[in-house]
Amino acid sequence: MTSEMDQSKLTYCDTEYGELKKVVLCEPRHIAIRDVINETQKKYKKEGINIDLAIKQHQLFSESLFAQGVEVIHVPPLENYPEQVFTRDIGFTLGQTIYVAEMAQKIRKGEEESLKTWLKMTETSYYNLLGDKIEGGDVIVDGMNIFIGVSDRTDKKAIEHLQSLLPQYEIIPISFPHKYLHLDCIFNIVSPTEALLFPGVIGEHEEELLTSRYECIHVSEEEQFTLGTNVFSIGNKKVYSLPVNKGVNGQLRERGFEVIEIEISEIIKSGGSFRCCTMPLLREKA
Repeated sequence: MTSEMDQSKLTYCDTEYGELKKVVLCEPRHIAIRDVINETQKKYKKEGINIDLAIKQHQLFSESLFAQGVEVIHVPPLENYPEQVFTRDIGFTLGQTIYVAEMAQKIRKGEEESLKTWLKMTETSYYNLLGDKIEGGDVIVDGMNIFIGVSDRTDKKAIEHLQSLLPQYEIIPISFPHKYLHLDCIFNIVSPTEALLFPGVIGEHEEELLTSRYECIHVSEEEQFTLGTNVFSIGNKKVYSLPVNKGVNGQLRERGFEVIEIEISEIIKSGGSFRCCTMPLLREKA
């Protein structure tokens, strides 16, 4: 019999759409565009981010997750890390293991140490990918298939190392233009048979592979910029999505999804939406 303490340490993810039980968030208390590191930040550099509004929006998202029955864990926001709200990139859960690699961007280096401190404090085991640059926004899991974006945040050498550690999985590298930041900004799986895709920016072979495996909902260029692919599934065909992405949301609803619309307009100014803001620790096995 598993004790209550052991239960609290359980970690498991084998898909992007299994019922979510536990997730890591970080309040955007120090969010700011200090060094421009993506296209979205370029647009909002002069305007800046209203931190009080960002915190309020993030709190509403956190409360909504809790109301859906999800255990929400908050890691402490640290002043040196303006991008720490995007917990997805700091680590990722594959099977029963949490992997923590190294952040590629100078402004984000050190966020992984904060996560490891929390994992150690809670006696939660993890695998330390020392020297490897893999960010969770580039890692998309579906059963024994792992799609990993080759970006300026995640390199081929690190992907090859991960494949050597996980011979039972098929790891599928997908290269894309670096301006799109992470793979989940152009591709995201939302069910066993359906995915969101911004077409025409990955290789023809890779796009044919994705469209042959999934019924792909095509995201327009306008809604790609407003992070239409970066929805977050909590299972049972429920997804969080921005209200502004009416095309994506309409197509999802037509396919029987419950689309939960919450405004996080201040947070997305820094280049990430709902998937970026969440690091799942535990999902029901699909």
